[in-house]
Amino acid sequence: MEPVRPDDEAVAAFARDGVVCLRSVLDPAEVAIAAAAIDAVLARPGPLAQVASAPGDPGAFTEDFCRWREIGEIERLALHSRVPALAAALMATPQVRFYHDHVLVKEGGTRQRTPWHQDQPYYNVDGRGVSAWIPVDPVPEDGCLELVAGTHRGPWLMPRTFLKKEARWFPEGSLAELPDIEADPAGFDIRRFGLRPGDAIFFDFLTVHGAPGFPHSGRRRILSLRYLSEDVRHAPRAWRTSPPFDELDAELPVGAPMDHPLFPVVWPA
Repeated sequence: MEPVRPDDEAVAAFARDGVVCLRSVLDPAEVAIAAAAIDAVLARPGPLAQVASAPGDPGAFTEDFCRWREIGEIERLALHSRVPALAAALMATPQVRFYHDHVLVKEGGTRQRTPWHQDQPYYNVDGRGVSAWIPVDPVPEDGCLELVAGTHRGPWLMPRTFLKKEARWFPEGSLAELPDIEADPAGFDIRRFGLRPGDAIFFDFLTVHGAPGFPHSGRRRILSLRYLSEDVRHAPRAWRTSPPFDELDAELPVGAPMDHPLFPVVWPA
């Protein structure tokens, strides 16, 4: 497959905003592969799977992590699709490692909002990374991931558990709190997109983002693929990260490159 590279405008937008939407990243055959992968995850949940919606929600929000070594369709897309080359171009890095996969499914009628957050503070790495948020179902703009442009420049903001709002990862007061975006949405540069299956939103690990419920009759099935730039280093935490990588601390020293079979080099191919 010939690599597809974003144009200069998209690369500049990503550097400026920490988010860009690229169209038709997966072709129709790959969208079918991604849909089959998501359905396989739902049929056989892994140990990290959880229902992230509150009891009594008329829909359901289900998520699962790190299934690529078990489900060949995820491995194929994560390692051998156009996505790694796009990640490399957007991050302007000569090498990309795959970090992990994340399946997110909101059933039609789900009310549960995904709270505003950054991904980076939940992770066991320091350095630049990018997520590709790829739907296999049509996503109207009012049901799409929402991202606050420019927040990838920092600072790190307090990560909390989504349902109980607990500061489980950093001590209270050690990081700045997220602003109340819902109280003044017009005061923030919020990006959202109407998406077709196979489109992708790429965003920096530090970009603040959240998502509404899905007030539509269909489902919103997402395969999110995360990648690390060449400069990323292992940063063990004193707490269990999300997702966790148990036993990795014994295999990779603090500050080491992520040179481990869990994080294969995917670019150059």
